[in-house]
Amino acid sequence: MQRITRVGVFLVIFAALFGATFILPPKAKAIPAFARQYQTSCATCHSNFPKLNDFGKAFKDAGFKFPKDDEIFIKVPPLMLGAPAQKKLWPKTIWPGSIPGTFPIGMRFNTFFQVTGRKANRLNSILSGPGVVPPSFIPRTDFQTGLLAIFTAGNFGSDIAFWVDEDLSVAGSNADGGLGDGYLKFVNIGRFLKLPKDSLSLRVGQFELDLPFSQARSYNLSSWDIYEQANVGAMNALFPQQFVSNAFAFSEASQGVEISGGHTYGGYHYSLAIVNQNTSGVTDPGTFAPSTSAFFSDANFKDFYGRFAYRFNLDRDQESRKAVQAAGPSGPRDHSYLTLGTFYFYGRSVQRVSGLVPITLVPTVLTAREPFYRVGGDFNFNYRKFNLYGLFMHGRDHNLLPNGLPPTGFLHGVPATFSGGFLQADYMPLPWIMTIMRYDAVNSQADRINGLPPNCCGPSPFKATRNRFTPGVQFLIRANIKALFEYQIRPGQIVLDPVSGLPTKPTRVNTAVFGLDFVY
Repeated sequence: MQRITRVGVFLVIFAALFGATFILPPKAKAIPAFARQYQTSCATCHSNFPKLNDFGKAFKDAGFKFPKDDEIFIKVPPLMLGAPAQKKLWPKTIWPGSIPGTFPIGMRFNTFFQVTGRKANRLNSILSGPGVVPPSFIPRTDFQTGLLAIFTAGNFGSDIAFWVDEDLSVAGSNADGGLGDGYLKFVNIGRFLKLPKDSLSLRVGQFELDLPFSQARSYNLSSWDIYEQANVGAMNALFPQQFVSNAFAFSEASQGVEISGGHTYGGYHYSLAIVNQNTSGVTDPGTFAPSTSAFFSDANFKDFYGRFAYRFNLDRDQESRKAVQAAGPSGPRDHSYLTLGTFYFYGRSVQRVSGLVPITLVPTVLTAREPFYRVGGDFNFNYRKFNLYGLFMHGRDHNLLPNGLPPTGFLHGVPATFSGGFLQADYMPLPWIMTIMRYDAVNSQADRINGLPPNCCGPSPFKATRNRFTPGVQFLIRANIKALFEYQIRPGQIVLDPVSGLPTKPTRVNTAVFGLDFVY
């Protein structure tokens, strides 16, 4: 049982390492419906869709409308749901509102071709182990349909914005389709409390957390590793046993409410969210208990997320520095800026295991509610066409161990932790070309199952950090069509043979991905 458990953890690590081999695109969204309403190019709000420029950030902050004189610039007027005079008769009549004059719907589709290093199947066989788990086959070259999504967004008037996106098909099948984001946002409700403009807004529904850098709207072909990191406790003889299997990851959408304020294009920005717990998963406790232990969400407890950031616009001209977009001899452009931020997430993972009631020894199900947190910092520096940004995050899960076999309670154990982040730069030599260089690194206690820990047995050459370098380039064929290329370079990984327990030779598996992406 213990060997099978260890192999299962190996496979979890393998999936984290090489999940990008059968790469699926991040759920990035651009809204061409806005281009129709305002009869303008996608490049008005996006430098390289779905990456927002400063005007696009202001458009989003304002509730999907122009931040100033929106009624002048919109070319398809909204349909009024009532007369403006009804405002004077409220509450004896319905408050007038509006809906978009055209149905604001858009779609997105992408397709990919990937080439994987020759050693992928060799490493897969090592991790599976002969006679333990049959290894799956990874093709060296493969065509892959990506994402077919439908999305709609807009404004209902009176600063009430909406967004809904639905993945109809993922990788040629609707098996993984489902709701991405779906929410209402009440913009600038602080005006009812006589607060400064844009200091308080409210969002309700299902949404991506207010992350420093959006995973759902990233232009990268593969996800940032730290956003996908779940916390699985080490179950290795070289480490204290950890009864932790927390499936929570920042890349997942959350259900709840969020208050926020400030602007993302200059000055302060904050958000505070209370969301449902999302830590479900299933594991076999192996040596802890004779039956399966399941990991559930606890509906009686809500998770908390908070973020604060401040952006310093660095343009020399004071008037330009305070504007929505900077201005120069060649016209409007993004500001030169530096953003510094921090974030914190607190939740509880609920674990249940079969046990006995003390004294009476009546069979029961024991529940452990283990607190966990994620905390980090980020920065974002932009100078004209060059953008450099990065993030660091530390995760910690409290560890409660069953106290026997069968258990009657829990004991405090060594917490399960991980840390890591990414550093990324992009540069646009031409308005339709973006070059990218990125570095991802994650170091977790579970990752160390792949090698001996440093200083465990004297000097050790085995790496406990999972990392990769990812250069790439993207070309806008049209404002709404682009070609993409990404090459994932993974340094050699030394892993333990699950049968002999001995380290294998370093194995490097690189991946090249080509893609086409369009929205309409």
